[in-house]
Amino acid sequence: MFTTKQLGAVLLAILVVGSLAGVAAAQQGPSAGGTIVVDEGETYTGDLESVGGTVVIAGTVDGNVETTAGTVLVTETGEITGSLEGVAGSVTIEGAVGDDVSLAAGAILVRDTATIDGSLEAAGGDVRLDGTVTGDVTVGAEELTVGPNARVGGALEYDAESATIDSAAVVDGGVTEVDAVTIEGPSIVGVPFEFGQFEGPVIPAWVVSGYWFLANFVLGAIIVLAAPGFARRVTGLGTKKAARSGGVGLLTIVAVPIVLLVILLTIIGIPLSLAGGAGFLLVLWVAGIYGALVLGTWLLSLGDYDNRWAALFVGLFILALLDFVPLGGIVEFVVLLVGLGAFALALRGESGDEGDDMGAPDEGSQEDAPVV
Repeated sequence: MFTTKQLGAVLLAILVVGSLAGVAAAQQGPSAGGTIVVDEGETYTGDLESVGGTVVIAGTVDGNVETTAGTVLVTETGEITGSLEGVAGSVTIEGAVGDDVSLAAGAILVRDTATIDGSLEAAGGDVRLDGTVTGDVTVGAEELTVGPNARVGGALEYDAESATIDSAAVVDGGVTEVDAVTIEGPSIVGVPFEFGQFEGPVIPAWVVSGYWFLANFVLGAIIVLAAPGFARRVTGLGTKKAARSGGVGLLTIVAVPIVLLVILLTIIGIPLSLAGGAGFLLVLWVAGIYGALVLGTWLLSLGDYDNRWAALFVGLFILALLDFVPLGGIVEFVVLLVGLGAFALALRGESGDEGDDMGAPDEGSQEDAPVV
């Protein structure tokens, strides 16, 4: 389950990865496009630098391959005579690579039919090795699986939260688990980067939470002062129509990213989609603050106390504490959904039976909707 901050990061990642296909389609040449395929029996001579939504190598690339894509597949009939460098959502190698392989991806799978005549460096969420690597293997992953058909001519060094190494796997240079590995990663659009553990000062979690509490309170104060009537309407909807608000929030949080990704399919829609994504992240931030305001108002109402500033403070303080509570992210996500749904309903002009949960109504309360 996502927290408010994590949800924003996930949305941004979806938009960036999804935009690769659209950006590639706007480029010219055989190595750029929504889908790039080297067919079985075809030979591509020279280095292949590709950007695309999907890259499939079923034939031969007589040179090096450097790719940034959503999905990369080297089939059983595929062969790369040089090296392979890739940044992708997922990478699957079933064929042959004649030199080193350096990958960064959410999922990396080297099947039992794969042969890598060089070293393998892999950084990803899920890394699975069941093929042959003649050189060393270095892995940084959340989960590492080494299958029974794995054959490693050098050493295997890894840093993973969980690792499963089959007893039938052969690693000539031995297996070593380390606290951190440094991987010279591939390039993202020509810019090299490294994976590894950053050795530097560690900021305590309570300091980070305290910073976000203050930042959210400042933004919340601006929201309440700039549009008090609209804030009352949102709070009324969130407290009196919580189920409806939460349902609308869930629908919004699912539908908007889908719409933005669909817009990416048109070249002219790329800047519009990216701008819309940035705007939606801002809306999520504002909605989270409205959700805190709803939470605080509801909690104070249990004691028959009504004060908008106290409600804002209490709501944000509770959410900050939830960062340190197991499963607190679930509550944060629900609060976000209620805040987002109430915000959307208020923009449509709905109210929560007057929605007067924050004090006496101000003049012009129906006209002071915020500009986000």
